Parts: sequence; C-alpha cells; structure tokens
Amino acid sequence: MTAHERPLRRPNRRMVLLRPVPGTSAVHELWAGTKLLVVFGISVLLTFYPGWIAIGLVAALVLTAARIAHIPRGALPSVPRWLWILTAIGGITAAFAGGSPVGELAGISVGFGGLLNFLRITTLSIVLLGLGGMVSWTTNVAEIAPAVATLSHPLRLLRIPVDEWALALALALRAFPMLIDEFRVLYAARRLRPKPIAPTRRARRKRHALELIDLLVAAITVTLRRADEMGDAITARGGTGQISAAAARPKLADWLALSITVAICVAAVVLEVPLGR
Repeated sequence: MTAHERPLRRPNRRMVLLRPVPGTSAVHELWAGTKLLVVFGISVLLTFYPGWIAIGLVAALVLTAARIAHIPRGALPSVPRWLWILTAIGGITAAFAGGSPVGELAGISVGFGGLLNFLRITTLSIVLLGLGGMVSWTTNVAEIAPAVATLSHPLRLLRIPVDEWALALALALRAFPMLIDEFRVLYAARRLRPKPIAPTRRARRKRHALELIDLLVAAITVTLRRADEMGDAITARGGTGQISAAAARPKLADWLALSITVAICVAAVVLEVPLGR
C-alpha cells in the first residue's frame, strides 16, 4: 500500500466546554438556574445513593435530554488511547480485590465485587461528566451569573456578597474558553520552534526547564493582556453590574423539568433503599 493509498487518520475531537451547541430546543430554552438545580439535586442523589438503579435513571435522563437538545455525536470528545489503557489496568487491579458476587471460572471461585465496584464508579463518573456536558452544550455563559445571583438571593440576608461572587464566576466562565485557545496557540508555537541538539542528559533537562519557564511567562503575559482587554470591554458596556443584572425566572417548562428530576430522585431512593438493607 503506497502513501497515497493509506487511509487518512481521523483527527481527534477535543473537549469543547462552555460553548453551547448551535440551535434551539426545549432544553436550550430552560432557565440556567433550573439546570443548575437539576445538577445539584442529582449530585446529592448520587453522593448518598450511588447504586446501579440511581445511575441508570440519571443516565436515562441525560440521554433523553441529549436527544431532545439534538446534541450531535461530534460534540463528544475523542477518548485517547492512554485513557483506555489506564481504565483497563484499573479494572484488572480492582478485580484482584474479589468480594461478592462469587462465580466459578475454570473450577476456581472468583469474586467479581471489586470489578463491579470499579465499573460502577467509572459509570458514575461518565454520567456526571455527561450531566455537566449537557449544561455546557445547552447554556449560554452569560446566563449563568444572573442565575447564580437569583438562586443565592436568600444568602444576602446573611450579608454574603452574592453579587460579587456571581460577578467573579461570570468573568471566570467567560475567560476560560478564551484562555484555553490562547494556551493552545502558545503550545503550537513552541512545538514549531527549532530545538537545539543537547549533547548530554543534563543539557536536555536544562533546555526543558528553560522552555517551561518561557512557556509560563508567555502564558502569564497573555492572561494579563486578555484581562486588560476584558476590563476595557466591561467598562465600555456599562461596568461590572451589567454582567449579573439580567434577571430571569423559571417558567412552566422549568417547573416541569424540576418535577421530573424530583420524581427520578424519589424513585431512585425508593428503589435503592430496599437493596441497601
């Protein structure tokens, strides 16, 4: 097979966070505070009841929401090969722990409890990542800070600086995707630089240390420059108060989504409690 006949390797899809998927749906139009409450409630549920039934119900909820929101497969990142290898090593290591249930394998009693616990924890992590991804893919970053300010309104009675917290969260969420792109450009530029040949191992270590220092200095410089530009943009648009000033309230669809979440949580608790006794 010649070089022209070889199949092209499909490029890896990177993780895209804090950027909503284009389009609209019932999930996109939900209030950002509703999505945060759903994530909080499900997180509490899986913290106290991390069983297969609860994980399965939450996974069904996430898949249904993804179907309604028309999330394409291209939004999912590619899983690197080293992660599959680490997962396999972790599963094999956990299998040595044994435990119930016990099965017969070639006339030898083998406990699958450790492996099942590893699979349960891995599935739980994937479900939680999918839940966070759904919020990221269907929510505009500008809607999160006002939602946090609205949900934290009772804390103002305790003289807690809710608006300042919401403002800091909004700035962090806005700057996060921008800084990731800048760091990727810096890393690509570093790889394009010609590397001098180091004759000894000590010289190679020194070169790597100098490259790391240069990369950190460049990253700090880019961050400060972006912060200055963001400050000028905020001042031109009326100040920091405008970031968390857009008020929003839940609608009928939001109450329906919260009701479905509460029903799933109650069903998971009712089904998990008898199994845990």
